[in-house]
Amino acid sequence: MANRLTTQDASFYFLEASNTPMHLGSLGVFRTPRSGFSYEALLSLVERRLVLVPRYRQKVREVALGLARPVWVDDGDFDITYHIRRSALPKPGTDEQLHDLVARLTSRPLDRTRPLWEMYLVEGLSKNRFAIFTKSHSALVDGENALEIGQVILDASKNPPAMAEELWMPAREPKESALVFDAITELISSPSEGVEALRGAVAGVAGAAGGVLGAAGKVLSAVRTAAQVAPTSPLNAPISRNRRFAVAKTELADYRKIHTRFDCSINDVVLAVVTGALRNWLLSRGEPVTASSTVRAMVPMSVYVSDSGAGFGEYTDRITGEHDVAREDAPPRSEISSFLIDLPVGELNAVVRLSHIAHATEAHAKQSPGVTAHTLMRISGFAPASLHAMGARAGSRLSQRLFNLIVTNAPGPQFPLYVGGARMLEMFPVSPLFENQALSIGLTSYDGFVCFGLNADRGAMPDVDVITALLFESLEELVDASNDSRV
Repeated sequence: MANRLTTQDASFYFLEASNTPMHLGSLGVFRTPRSGFSYEALLSLVERRLVLVPRYRQKVREVALGLARPVWVDDGDFDITYHIRRSALPKPGTDEQLHDLVARLTSRPLDRTRPLWEMYLVEGLSKNRFAIFTKSHSALVDGENALEIGQVILDASKNPPAMAEELWMPAREPKESALVFDAITELISSPSEGVEALRGAVAGVAGAAGGVLGAAGKVLSAVRTAAQVAPTSPLNAPISRNRRFAVAKTELADYRKIHTRFDCSINDVVLAVVTGALRNWLLSRGEPVTASSTVRAMVPMSVYVSDSGAGFGEYTDRITGEHDVAREDAPPRSEISSFLIDLPVGELNAVVRLSHIAHATEAHAKQSPGVTAHTLMRISGFAPASLHAMGARAGSRLSQRLFNLIVTNAPGPQFPLYVGGARMLEMFPVSPLFENQALSIGLTSYDGFVCFGLNADRGAMPDVDVITALLFESLEELVDASNDSRV
C-alpha cells in the first residue's frame, strides 16, 4: 500500500500558491574552525545523517484525477548535490547581505519533481564566519514523524561519534496504474476519504483543506476571541511571492530579569516585547492607535495531553525550561495548541502591557497546561525548526481573518552546538507567510540569546527593519522598568 500524505500534509501541498510558498526556513551562523569548513564536508555530513530523516529522499507523486491524496515515493534519481548548494557573498560579506540572500532564497518555491528541501552553504561572511540556510516544505516536516534536516546535523560536541555507513537503495517507484488501483480500493473501503479527495480535485484548495479545518477542534484551544474577526491592521494585506528578512538577537538574561521582577513567564515577556515594538511601528507609520487598539497574534504553544486527550502539567518558562513539573506517573505527550491573544498595542505603559498579556496567558494555561522547554526537548530532542513547523501547521488550521500575525517560539539548548566541528553562533527561524499575512515572527532561544527572525512581504513591509530595531527598544523599556524600584 502506498505511503499516502496525511490530510494536513496534503493541505499544505495543495495550499501552496505562487505568492505563498509553504516552506519553512532556518538560518544558522557559524564560526569557521581553524581546520576550515568545506562544501564537501557538508555534503558528507548530511549524506551520513539522511538515515535519520528518510523522507528527505522521497518526493511527492500525485494520483491521476485526484482520486486520492498524493503519496510519498523514493526518488530513484536522488542527487544530494542538487539539494545542497553553495553560495558566497562578496568578501567581507555583511549580515545585511546575508539577510537579503535569505529573503531571495525564501521567495523561490521548491522543485515539486524532487524531494521538497534545499540547503545552502553561504561562504564569505565577515569575521571568519559562514552560514547554513535550510528550507523544507511544510508538507515534509510534521515535527513528530518527520524532523527538519537542520536539526539532525547539529551536535553537542565538536567531535561527535561516527555514524555507521548506510547503503540506501530506493524502492521502485509505483506505476500510475498501481496508484489508481490503490486509490479506487481506498475509495471503496473508505468512501469518506474518497469524497474528500474528489472534493480537493474539483474544488481545489478549499476542498483539500476541509478535512483539516473540520478536525481543528481536537487540537485548538477554545478561546473567546476566536468568534471575532481580527482588528483591521496594515499587517494584513495582499502579498506577493517576494520577501524581506530581518533579525534581532537579544540577551536571554534580560528576559529572565524581567520575568523575576514581575513574576510572569519569559514567554509573557517575549510577547510584551513584540507588543511594544508593534505599537511603536504602527505609530511610525502614522496609523491610528487608541487606548483600546490591539493586534491579534496567533501563538502556537506546546501542551501536555494524556491518552484521553486531557491536558496536564504546568504553564511556565518554555524558553529556558525552568520549573519542569511534568507528571511522572504517565508518559507525557505533546501537541501544538493555537492560542489567540490580543496584544494591547494601545497601552502606553510597558509594565501594564506585560500585565495584560500575563493575565491572558494565565487564563489560557488553565485550559491547556503548557509543556516546559526542558520537557519538550526531553520528549522530542533538540528540535526548534521542527517545532516552528508544528506552529505553522497549527496556524493554518485557523482562518487568517481571525488573527493579524503568527508569533512562534521554540526552545533551544543553553549550550553551544556544532556542525562538523564548527560552532554555531546564532540561529534564526524563517516562518512561512499565509495569504494576506504580511509578517510572521519566529524566535528561538539558544546559548544565552533569544533570536528573532522576521519574514515579511517585500511590498507590504518595506520597513520590517524598523520593527527589529524597535524590538531592542521595547526590551530596554521593560529592563528599565524592572530596575525602577517605584514600579
